Amino acid sequence: MLRKKLYEQFARIGKSISHANRLELIDLLCQGPRSVDSLARESGLSVANTSQHLQVLREAGLVEAHRNGLNVYYNLSDESVCSFWLSLQNLGKSRLAEVERLARDYFSNREALEPLDLQALLSRLEAGDAVLLDVRPVEEYAAAHISRAVSIPLTDLEKRLGELPLNKEIIAYCRGPYCVMSEEAVRLLSRHGYKARRASGGLVEWRSHNLPLSFDSPRPGNGGLEQ
Repeated sequence: MLRKKLYEQFARIGKSISHANRLELIDLLCQGPRSVDSLARESGLSVANTSQHLQVLREAGLVEAHRNGLNVYYNLSDESVCSFWLSLQNLGKSRLAEVERLARDYFSNREALEPLDLQALLSRLEAGDAVLLDVRPVEEYAAAHISRAVSIPLTDLEKRLGELPLNKEIIAYCRGPYCVMSEEAVRLLSRHGYKARRASGGLVEWRSHNLPLSFDSPRPGNGGLEQ
């Protein structure tokens, strides 16, 4: 039956994301295009394993690949993939108690670091009484970042503290609500006398509200990679 065949096609999407490693790769690609080597490094997987997972996502139409010299880069096939990933996270948070428990364990002493929601963050930025700090890797910042954000990767933050003003609150953000880099940044800043908080979301959440983004590097086309 035609209806059955339609459901089978939809099921291809479900099968393609039914692995934690592939969800992590989607999360990383929501930040911008990445090489296979970079994705492997960030996810802690081998290059071969990363390539296999990417191929599954590609066969389901969720990612695309292109060459740049000797390197193979991947990007999401469509912005709707990020929207789908965000919806999946929200669904998991609302329906699975384990998600919230794991989040509490993941963010130690979370109450002391109550995040600032995106609308409040926008108001603070418009008022000019806060500095937005992007602590993701430089390549992610270059691919896309929240407008007016200052880029200092977490790995460089301690040696570059002098670039941040002490008389303004520092709002740190990274990849999303379950990204620990912003929490680590807030703890480091607080130890050095800064007033700091983390944002409740990251780039994907900001983009989902149609808030302004900036781009420092050319955005690659969606051309496929021939086998």
